[in-house]
Amino acid sequence: MKSNEELNLPESLRYTDEHVWVRMEGGEAVIGISDFAQDQLGEIAFVDLPAVGVRFDAGSDFGTVESLKSVNQLYMPIPGEVVAVNEELESTPTLVNVSPYGEGWMIRIRPDASAESLLDAAGYRALLGL
Repeated sequence: MKSNEELNLPESLRYTDEHVWVRMEGGEAVIGISDFAQDQLGEIAFVDLPAVGVRFDAGSDFGTVESLKSVNQLYMPIPGEVVAVNEELESTPTLVNVSPYGEGWMIRIRPDASAESLLDAAGYRALLGL
C-alpha cells in the first residue's frame, strides 16, 4: 500500500466516490480508475470494458476490473457514448497499475454533461481521509 504522500492524485482531473477519474480532452472525456483504487486492488489481472457506440447514464455499470484480490464494478462518472476503448488493457491489464492516468486509461466518451460537478482533487483527498 502506498502512503498518502506517494498517492498520485492529479489536480487537473475530476473524481467520483467510486474512485473513477475523468479528464476532459476537447469534446471527449477520458476515464479510468484512480491511483488509490489500483493501489487498493493490487495487481490488475483483467479489465472488462464496453463496446464502442454504447451509451451510459451517470452511475451505470460500464465494466469490471479484476485483481488477484477481487472483482470490482466500474461506474460511469458522467453520461455519454463510448467512442474508444483502451485495447492495450486486454493483453496488458497491469498498465492500470503502472500508469493509471496515462497508458492505463480505460474508455473515452462523448459526454452528455460536464464533469464539473464531480470531486476535484482536494475533495477526493478529503473523501479518502487524506
